[in-house]
Amino acid sequence: MEVFYQTHAYLVEHTNAAVRRDLMDEINWNDRLIGIKGTRGVGKTTFLLQYAKEKFGTDRSCLYVNMNNFYFQSYSIADFAGEFYKRGGKVLLIDQVFKQPNWSNELRICYDRYPNLKIVFTGSSVMRLKEENPELNGIVKSYNLRGFSFREFLNLQTGNRFSCYTLNEILENHEQIVKAILPKVRPLSYFQDYLHHGFYPFFLEKRNFSENLLKTMNMMIEVDILLIKQIELKYLSKIKKLLYLLAVDGPTAPNVSQLAADIQTSRATVMNYIKYLADSRLINMVYPKGESFPKKPSKIMMHNTNLMYSIYPVKVEEQDVLETFFLNTMYKDHKLYKGDKGTSFLVDGHMHFRICGEGCKFKNNPNTFYAMHKIEVGHQNQIPLWLFGFLY
Repeated sequence: MEVFYQTHAYLVEHTNAAVRRDLMDEINWNDRLIGIKGTRGVGKTTFLLQYAKEKFGTDRSCLYVNMNNFYFQSYSIADFAGEFYKRGGKVLLIDQVFKQPNWSNELRICYDRYPNLKIVFTGSSVMRLKEENPELNGIVKSYNLRGFSFREFLNLQTGNRFSCYTLNEILENHEQIVKAILPKVRPLSYFQDYLHHGFYPFFLEKRNFSENLLKTMNMMIEVDILLIKQIELKYLSKIKKLLYLLAVDGPTAPNVSQLAADIQTSRATVMNYIKYLADSRLINMVYPKGESFPKKPSKIMMHNTNLMYSIYPVKVEEQDVLETFFLNTMYKDHKLYKGDKGTSFLVDGHMHFRICGEGCKFKNNPNTFYAMHKIEVGHQNQIPLWLFGFLY
């Protein structure tokens, strides 16, 4: 146990989060069982350690452990939690909980056995905490940690502390909001950098970003999909090839029959693999209003723009990038559907949006919002695209 305390102390001491994530203040830390999900690479480990540093410092009543530790090949989470509890432990932070067999049952045992112990754990976005783990239903509070928003990226790069805005605030007051931002920074000077490498916090590391992201994408498939969904290793190459083919095709409706032939599997399996790729936050499926999986989506898009530049950089179309940015930044709190003719998306079932690249020609429709690229200040229903990056 002493080794775990020492490791915890070292990690907390050397944790220095570049940006304090807003999720830190959104979580009710009084809950006894908290799950933090998120795609690989968005900073879940750093988030746990930052919480420990902020709330507990060197206090041994809080302890961080990672299920990658071989110790947990012989000892269960419940046994470890019991030992920690006996030593005065109050908050146990468990990273990559899904690496432990029967992890959900173990957490339930801890919840029932140690009423004064709080457990915060991280897991993959692929996990369905309540649907697939009924023993946790009613006792776990689940949250999602996302990659950096454009606002967070801008704050990091410029030292500002811009706040986020709701969609209604942006739609109704975007001219006033922008006028408060522009004296401090020129957002368009940073926007392309964000599109290329700003979503994942590891762009701060002194390593090749694209290579690092490709490695992360492989881990998403090899660990987050294969391990959690219990898929045999021999199918790994099929899922990877499917992702590549979807990226190459761009944001279109998938030809499921052709994809099935290309990766030599059934149509049903292709659709299941597409769902797994969406769950792991590698792609997004866009449907017409009223439709959903298992129906075929009207188009498949990469989950964020950084992925586009890494997986198939020779075919990155600006319009596709801009629409992917918009979908990704709206994804947290809003439902996006296939847009009607002349629009890009239908948001929350009633708002029409068209994403306009530089030089886009359109006849202004008062019932449509236009997200405009490469403009600093908008007017009425024409809003700077970059400002939607302030939604979280």
